[in-house]
Amino acid sequence: MNISRRPRRNRKSSAIRDLVQETTLQVSDFIFPMFVQEGTNQKVEVKSMPGIYRFSLENLLEELKEVTDLGIRAIDLFPNYAESKKDRFASESYKEDTFYLKAITAIKEKFPDLAIMTDAAMDPYSSDGHDGLVENEKILNDATLEILAKMTLAQAKAGADIIGPSDMMDGRIGYIRSNLDLNGFTDVSIMSYSAKYASAFYGPFRDALESAPKFGDKKTYQMNPANKREALLEAQLDFQEGADMLMVKPALSYLDIIRLLHENFDIPIAAYNVSGEYAMVKAAAQNGWLDGERAMMEVLMSIRRAGAKCILTYFAKEAAVILNGR
Repeated sequence: MNISRRPRRNRKSSAIRDLVQETTLQVSDFIFPMFVQEGTNQKVEVKSMPGIYRFSLENLLEELKEVTDLGIRAIDLFPNYAESKKDRFASESYKEDTFYLKAITAIKEKFPDLAIMTDAAMDPYSSDGHDGLVENEKILNDATLEILAKMTLAQAKAGADIIGPSDMMDGRIGYIRSNLDLNGFTDVSIMSYSAKYASAFYGPFRDALESAPKFGDKKTYQMNPANKREALLEAQLDFQEGADMLMVKPALSYLDIIRLLHENFDIPIAAYNVSGEYAMVKAAAQNGWLDGERAMMEVLMSIRRAGAKCILTYFAKEAAVILNGR
């Protein structure tokens, strides 16, 4: 055949395939979500997330030695609180002696070069299990902002490098940014959960935190999975209010939203490869239905290819081992 253009020539060997590869994946792209709980000598596996654990502080610090040795340079830390510590105002979230804030400080002291991202939402501390203040089964937007401001200021004081508002309340980025700046924390970054969808893929995470809503769902504040243009509006507002990075959550079902934000904003776009996405790959691999390692790397590459610079993923350690071996 007389064919002048043969794309397969660029695939004929591993060396050439690597030479022309368009998208690269590095360990430095990962943010590893981790769970801390109160107590001592605790390492509890999350049943719906094989290989992921809740740690008490001393065990968490031991785990972080392994994490940092792999080259992972950022974590997102989530707290698991007992029901007895929760109330409708999430007041535990900004108490100076609460274990989550103490954990942030301890991690920063032992691993000063590790970037610590924190979660900013009421649900881990709320007796209602919602991300905002509840009154008569309605989420109060503006009253929630005052609580988030106290929470994030306490996290900044404890040593947080990046605040991650995951609540989806209107106006929260500007409110948090102003409060941080007013109190001298102008260098603390905000990674906004800008396009956080009301997804079916969050179930295992709620198992990890034991923070499911006590009534209803989160559809009055998390986004409708059918909507695309609305993501641009949310991202534009967060950008204008001072977000340093914009996040899409979940990742796999929303690769088009990652691409949309990447093409429209000149700040880093992050994506959260969420618990359900992790769990379904793990479950399929355990059943022998697919090659778990190949599927994991393909998933992560797809998120990078869509335009995410940072990937929050529970695969971070496993992927780091593979990438470091290349």
